[in-house]
Amino acid sequence: MKAILALADGRVFHGTALGATGEMTGEVVFNTSMTGYQEILTDPSYCGEIVTMTYPQIGNYGINLEDVESRQPFLSGFVVKEACDFPSNWRSTMSLDAYLKENGIVGIQGIDTRALVRHIRDQGAQNGIISSLDLDPESVVAKARKAPPLVGRDLVKEVTCDKPYHWDEGPWKLGEGYVKNDKPSRFRVVAYDFGIKRNILRNLVAAGCDVTVVPATTPAKDVLAMNPDGVFLSNGPGDPEPIVYAQENIRELLGKVPLFGICLGHQLLALALGGKTFKLKFGHRGGNQPVQRSDDRRVEITAQNHGFAVDADSFSDDAIQTHTNLNDNTVEGLACRDIPAFSVQYHPEASPGPHDAAYLFERFIAMMEKEKKHA
Repeated sequence: MKAILALADGRVFHGTALGATGEMTGEVVFNTSMTGYQEILTDPSYCGEIVTMTYPQIGNYGINLEDVESRQPFLSGFVVKEACDFPSNWRSTMSLDAYLKENGIVGIQGIDTRALVRHIRDQGAQNGIISSLDLDPESVVAKARKAPPLVGRDLVKEVTCDKPYHWDEGPWKLGEGYVKNDKPSRFRVVAYDFGIKRNILRNLVAAGCDVTVVPATTPAKDVLAMNPDGVFLSNGPGDPEPIVYAQENIRELLGKVPLFGICLGHQLLALALGGKTFKLKFGHRGGNQPVQRSDDRRVEITAQNHGFAVDADSFSDDAIQTHTNLNDNTVEGLACRDIPAFSVQYHPEASPGPHDAAYLFERFIAMMEKEKKHA
């Protein structure tokens, strides 16, 4: 079945349908990871986006029921050069095409993804439509131009959980799967779900935390009533500025309990501290982003997925920049000077990606331990 991808600026790509039949709108972005497509598909941070994979063949190791990062895929569409119809892996239970169909995700394959990515890099991420129903380029381009942009939209409410829940699942082990924690936990952590990835929760459990996940709109007073040793601010989709309720809750929590933020959580912490954010031209998405630490100048290779960044000159003297992206010098981490709170823009839990920054979970543990001694 034929399909087209039309961008709001008039560029059109012709290919064949992948996954569900239909028409979906989203901001067209690209991810440079060679593997991890299943985790990318189920990362809630991609809500509202059509994801293009730069690696030419996707789906060669299939799909399994364990390597998911949320309850369902939230992205708007999926673009690949070639989808593998015959996956080969002992954990595989279905093909990529079958998985996309099962979850109602509209995709396209057979287009020149190199040309698409170069176009996005030159012109910037923009709205687009994948359609296997309407194949008239002019019609689809017109619809893409009318679609609402990501800027100014609250996408967190579309991905957050409905009610609090307890999480006790640790990392995956060969022959055992995901192992539940059966040891006494050292710290109670409340995790705000702005679109949280499950591997973050697994890393917190592995570090010795008893984790309760709460909806994004949970008031700070309700979180403090749980008597946590620390609060985690999760990743999530879209523009952080409209998430005013989260910024207000973070301001109430600052100085009362240790805070650790990742990705959107990092941006929300910066906004709560009086900083500003801005939209990147085409974002950082992939598993090969170099980040330098300010303290010892060491470089980490990191996994990233974000289209907005913190303005380095905007937050007050109460916070310092701790990490810098070596590709474009954007802010990749910050820490408060006098209160226990820090955050990073990238994903130390990876899944997919390198594990260079896994130490940050231990830094959160050390922060909570220090605060308990001083309590």
